[in-house]
Amino acid sequence: MTATGTELQSLHGKVALVTGASRRIGRATALGLARHGADVVITARSARDEIDAVAAEITAMGRRTAVVMGDVADEDDATRMAAEAKSAFGRIDVLVNNAAIRRQVPMLEMGLKDWREITGVILDGAFLMSREVLRVMTTQDTGGTIVNIGGLTGHTGAKNRAHVCAAKAGIVGLTKAVAVEFADRGITANCLVPGKIGGPRSATSGASPIETKIPLGREGTVDEAAAMVVALCLPQARFMTGQTVHVSGGLYLP
Repeated sequence: MTATGTELQSLHGKVALVTGASRRIGRATALGLARHGADVVITARSARDEIDAVAAEITAMGRRTAVVMGDVADEDDATRMAAEAKSAFGRIDVLVNNAAIRRQVPMLEMGLKDWREITGVILDGAFLMSREVLRVMTTQDTGGTIVNIGGLTGHTGAKNRAHVCAAKAGIVGLTKAVAVEFADRGITANCLVPGKIGGPRSATSGASPIETKIPLGREGTVDEAAAMVVALCLPQARFMTGQTVHVSGGLYLP
């Protein structure tokens, strides 16, 4: 059955904040949320031209958007970014913690600086942004939605990515903690774990460490991953919280 225009506007009146929205899943998620009627605040650490291009696409859909630059791993930046997002449109209803960097370093060559660079963005960043946005959501009396983007290697392990595996596994724990602590405020938290997603990868992504054959016989697309993120933000998903959802073509079956 084809969705009607009204059904696609099911996030009308909602404001979403998407971190790391300049490319790939973050970009596709921001566009998907806008397509469903949300106004979207998008963030990036340094990719100004790319994030501005995403903003232009959102504006072309007839939705409001704002660009907020900053580092999610920096506490002052995270506080400012959440404040600017609220200031832009008066509220925050949805947070998608997508910002991440992934590098490959053998465990025995990994310094504490290497470890903290990755865990800082992935895990500390998700904590800081969640904490600041929850301060806003808990004053609105209308509930809210947080979707954290996990990683397949946080469940399977991988060579040369101890920092990434640990950080992404930590995202699952953070998701469960938020889901339990804020359930009585009508706030849900879920984790979306993409499998092997095709398309151009950024310099901080590195090559995919997953060598297992995908049962569906192909890599996923950023739009397929983003569609599931958006689904977790829709009103129809309000009874789902604390869950980890895998979008991997059958590559990982928990």
